[in-house]
Amino acid sequence: MSTESRSSRTRSSSPRLPLLGITMGDPAGIGPEVIAKALSGAHLHNVCRSIVIGSLPVMERTIKALKLKLDVVRVHGHGTTASRRGTVAVLDPLETPLRTFKPGIAAAETGAASVAFIKNAVELAQIGCIDGVVTAPINKEAINMAGCRYPGHTELLADLTRAHESGMMIVGGPLRIMFVTTHVAIRDLSLLLTQAKIEKAIRLAQLALTTLFGIKRPRIGVAALNPHAGEHGLFGDEEARMILPAARASRQEGILASDPLPADTLFGKAAKGSFDGVVALYHDQGLIPLKLVAFGTCVNLTVGLPIIRTSVDHGTAFDIVGQGIADHGSLIAAVKLAAGIARNRTAATPTKTKRAGRVA
Repeated sequence: MSTESRSSRTRSSSPRLPLLGITMGDPAGIGPEVIAKALSGAHLHNVCRSIVIGSLPVMERTIKALKLKLDVVRVHGHGTTASRRGTVAVLDPLETPLRTFKPGIAAAETGAASVAFIKNAVELAQIGCIDGVVTAPINKEAINMAGCRYPGHTELLADLTRAHESGMMIVGGPLRIMFVTTHVAIRDLSLLLTQAKIEKAIRLAQLALTTLFGIKRPRIGVAALNPHAGEHGLFGDEEARMILPAARASRQEGILASDPLPADTLFGKAAKGSFDGVVALYHDQGLIPLKLVAFGTCVNLTVGLPIIRTSVDHGTAFDIVGQGIADHGSLIAAVKLAAGIARNRTAATPTKTKRAGRVA
């Protein structure tokens, strides 16, 4: 019996699960390893179907090195078959196979490959062949060596999808945190923060909590920049000058945003359920509490895109490539979150005629 026939019979006898495209990330990083480990267990087969968008030879070598009981199946184009238990379906968009490369080393060729995987996944998601995209980590140096001048996934995805505005939310444990800024120097924060940027982050938090998490009237806690929220200007004036006006403007738009609250108490309150989401002003302000409560299982969620995209919360970890010790917990969490959002979106959308060319 053909693979297509078996797949069709399975689908007809059970509810349809979301189909997710998992991009390999940089082939020289730990992306192939965490994908192989995640798909070898029973964690994901009951929540979604999947195809890996990446280098087929790299996936084969990784599975062999890890001694996993998985078979790699090549799939083609838009009319392909998703992975079944015991198999990994790989869609390899590279015109020529990757030449031999050094694992754990940034290189233009692997950087270009990781970008090709992302572009292919976005195309499949935009035409409706897959229900969402989950990304393994890319290396910023490598993609820039390949001529892709982006600081990371978020900006590249925004351009590829022509998103009006987008931003990074990290989800872990009881916390959902939207960021005003991400990878910037602390010394530049005061100059980079503006009322407009804070209002944008509050809007995106509202968008994520309502449309992706299904919360009708979310409560959003807005973090202060300075200790004690500036103590009435004693420790800084950013709260009065930018953050409070942004919160008030957001409330005028019907968003339940708090006044700026001291970060040392805000995150504890959010973890206990007083807020549905938090707007953090900079990277470490939000990531430290997140990783304290959910280290290894945090998920990066891009808000504002016309497609579903989640990602691991770690990098390519070049220092441990090939050792077989990479933790795949974040990838499992990212896949489960994307699958949950896709199911919710499908349930909330009236049934339409299935688009031609959809992945099986």
